[in-house]
Amino acid sequence: MFDVKQLRVLRAVAEYGSFSAAADALSYTQPAISQQIAALEKRAGTTLVDRGSRGVRLTDAGQALVEHAEVVIARLAAAEAELEAIAGVRGGRVRLSSFPSAGASLLPPAVALFTERHPEVELSFVEQEPEDAVQMLRAAELEVALVFEFRGMPQPKFDRLYEGIELRHLIDDPMYLAMPRDHPAARKTRIRLQDVREDTWIQNDTTGPCGRLHLSACAAAGFEPRIGFQSDDYNVVQGLIAAGVGVSLLPALSLTNVREDIVVRSLGRNAPTRRIAAATLAGRYRSPATEAMLDILSEAADRFELPSGAAVAA
Repeated sequence: MFDVKQLRVLRAVAEYGSFSAAADALSYTQPAISQQIAALEKRAGTTLVDRGSRGVRLTDAGQALVEHAEVVIARLAAAEAELEAIAGVRGGRVRLSSFPSAGASLLPPAVALFTERHPEVELSFVEQEPEDAVQMLRAAELEVALVFEFRGMPQPKFDRLYEGIELRHLIDDPMYLAMPRDHPAARKTRIRLQDVREDTWIQNDTTGPCGRLHLSACAAAGFEPRIGFQSDDYNVVQGLIAAGVGVSLLPALSLTNVREDIVVRSLGRNAPTRRIAAATLAGRYRSPATEAMLDILSEAADRFELPSGAAVAA
């Protein structure tokens, strides 16, 4: 392996035409320049500089090595500049993922804020449910993933899912009860899940985490829901509710866009709740850009206004 310091000296000799001029340019002594060139020639196994009474000139081997040295030194300079940029959040990349409801609510303002503050960082996004997102984190395909876990609900599968994962809590995401506008319970001052126990339910796939949360909440309220329709698309769920065919639980993060022909009511302190978090690999290096994204996600979560009051839409 050639020494980069010696390659810089050879390039300076080629550029300035003498050992003394190269020494002045590099703030070396002339003997130090001679020593560096001699060491480089020993490493190369051939003469690189022809020393004559009229000065020095590069041999063919010396000229060939200088041409390669130019490329090496330029790439090193580019690497140094990129590392300095990354350290100052002026470069690098952050690859994000989110499940759909957080991707439509928390993520857009965070991305906009990050892009405004750190325009030179390469930012990308893919939509993934927590289980797939965690696998991508472990495979080094993501830097940050928005995920969720459940408050007050047994979740052994999720406990194993997040082994080796660091979770930064962002916001609690309570479920709200959604029903047709003309539903009798819509006029109640205080509403409970038991008030809709006889209704047909529209909910997420029961094999998925949110579907299991719905079933657990109904079981805690003393009944098993009669499931008529299943969809993971909250726009579809709202459409079915508006058509009057059933009721459902909707997370607060999905309520940034609520139809006018349905009623959404708070279940109060006992509402089933998801805890939203930003996930990263535990114990691994996080770039300054990744740290900046985590801080901005926390800031966006602090600014997010959850629905309040008895009715979101009436």
